[in-house]
Amino acid sequence: MWGRVDRAVNLLGRNIPSVLRMTTGVDLMTSRRWLCIKPHEETKLRPKSGPVLRVPGYKPTEWERRFLLWAGHYKKPEDIPETVSIETVRAAKTTLRVKFSYVMMALTILGCITMVIRGKQAVKRHETLTSINLEKKAQWKEEASQSASAKP
Repeated sequence: MWGRVDRAVNLLGRNIPSVLRMTTGVDLMTSRRWLCIKPHEETKLRPKSGPVLRVPGYKPTEWERRFLLWAGHYKKPEDIPETVSIETVRAAKTTLRVKFSYVMMALTILGCITMVIRGKQAVKRHETLTSINLEKKAQWKEEASQSASAKP
């Protein structure tokens, strides 16, 4: 099977994005095993790099302060320190994204239920799209016949 894939890649050549191209000389079994690395093995395989440089404090903007409050990281605006870690701000934004998506899901479901209820009520009143369209067409025909009879 991999031979077919290699041939297809060679045929398509430049049209394949570089991310999807096979690297020449890579053994598939070796490259596949990198996907299953356990966290404790990952530290053995990574070369030791220098210390990670991080900003010791980040001064949040007014909106980020609100995000920290709404996400529940702090109780009152006075509790927020002058500088917080950027990870705290990112965590607050992520929490708010999740909460917002839950609210949007709930509103979507509520809107669907509302539309179903209103549709059933309209059917009871015999207000279907077919009947409304037929009434409009009949009205247009009547207006056209009146304007045709009034012209001569």
